[in-house]
Amino acid sequence: MSLVKFYSKEDILKLVRKREGESKFGEGLTTVSHWENLHELSAKYVLVGIPEDIGVRANYGNPGTAQAWEAALTVLCNIQKNEFTKVQHLAVLGEVDCEPEMKSASRLSSKEENYVQKLGELVEAIDEKVATVVEKILNTGKFPIIIGGGHNNSYGNLKGAYKAFGKAINCLNFDAHTDFRALEHRHSGNGFSYAFEEGYLDRYYTFGLHRNYTSQFVFDRLKLHSERIQFNLFEDIEINNTIPYSEAVKTAENFVTKAPFGLELDLDAIEDMGSSAMTPGGYSINDARKFITHFSKKEHCVYLHICEGAPGLGSFPAQVGKTISFLISDVIA
Repeated sequence: MSLVKFYSKEDILKLVRKREGESKFGEGLTTVSHWENLHELSAKYVLVGIPEDIGVRANYGNPGTAQAWEAALTVLCNIQKNEFTKVQHLAVLGEVDCEPEMKSASRLSSKEENYVQKLGELVEAIDEKVATVVEKILNTGKFPIIIGGGHNNSYGNLKGAYKAFGKAINCLNFDAHTDFRALEHRHSGNGFSYAFEEGYLDRYYTFGLHRNYTSQFVFDRLKLHSERIQFNLFEDIEINNTIPYSEAVKTAENFVTKAPFGLELDLDAIEDMGSSAMTPGGYSINDARKFITHFSKKEHCVYLHICEGAPGLGSFPAQVGKTISFLISDVIA
């Protein structure tokens, strides 16, 4: 099984658009050529991509999340390298090798019997790769920043963290959806429910959940586990004003941040963002930046995953890549 495609310095420099008198971020980025390099890094943060959209398709969603990683890395490599962007804090590992699964998925027809179930089997193969990559990074004491793919990859992130720490961890998800759907075939809508069922996820909090796109079945499941699973509604915070934003943040903070936790951000929580489930109403890019900056600096935060971005579905081509690059630079600063 091919686990990861390591990126060389030459791979990174190919993305850099040089300009006289300027130093670009990509020119200062450190790369990792093999796993042993991770132990030698002075950088705290390790960047890795997941170029797949199989989980989204298995959830009847719009494809395109496979392109988010390349879009984000290209923009990131071309921001300015200066005293404030802190390139020395970040190293690039490369990408989880999803090519075999993506090729297999391309040979499937949506009209054939058990189409989504077959996609789910491919998602399971990617699950194992993501879990191993996250485990390896965490075992070196580094902080993985994981970019791309569908939210199916939350499962691999949590399983990898579980294996690294030897116990279930908490998770805070900035998202319009819980992705706590039924335990059917694997897809982007049940990563957290599978992680919870299999003992990788302890406490789980969804911040900014949209009431219109959460089924009663899911709400009922959340209530069954209310001691370990909580949420707040976007409408209560931003529309009805029944919960002040600062109070909502504090509640989430108290629930998940006292022990190791993963931080997940689904780009469909951001208004008009190119994503597999674009929304005309949601948080702003700056809201997301403030949220991720605040929680990623918490002592017990162990990884960040930014997912569901689909560059081809946005209002302008560079939107997704620029947004993700903002979020990455905010975390490492």
